Amino acid sequence: MAAGLVFVIEMDVQAFKQRILPVQGRLFRLAKLFLRNREEAEDALQEVLMRLWTNRQELDTYHSVEALAVRMTKNLCLDKLKAHSRQKMDDAADMLEITAEGVSPYRQVELADSADLMRRLMDELPDQQKLILHLRDVEEYSFEEIEQVTGLSVNNIRVIVSRARQRLREGYVKANNYEAGY
Repeated sequence: MAAGLVFVIEMDVQAFKQRILPVQGRLFRLAKLFLRNREEAEDALQEVLMRLWTNRQELDTYHSVEALAVRMTKNLCLDKLKAHSRQKMDDAADMLEITAEGVSPYRQVELADSADLMRRLMDELPDQQKLILHLRDVEEYSFEEIEQVTGLSVNNIRVIVSRARQRLREGYVKANNYEAGY
């Protein structure tokens, strides 16, 4: 009985190696594109491989295991980026406080309020706009890199960025009661 179990596990390992390991390089490059950090990309890849191994019995139910692995990598990286984005925004607010030294207290409050308003407005954007604007303006991805990550066309990405920026601009103007002057 134990020999049969070892045979089944060995077959699982062989099938896993044949199906998953060939796409490992692609998954790593995708994670690195998202995360822009080799160590974080390696951690993300390791986590995806562990999840795939844990769910190896269900992999046959998927039409394309590679597509599943890419989707899992993308989603995990997006979760990590969201966490980083919150941290970067907090760091930016801290930087405003540091650079505000030597600035009048009134101006310090104004800068902090503006940063807080932009954070709230970004949070209100639809997820797709938030993601693409983050990749473009915070992570400084090219339109072609965003196209690779999202599968959207460059023209579509440009439209989404434009609409997100317009929405932020309108929200900022409205919040500051500037609309009468424009």
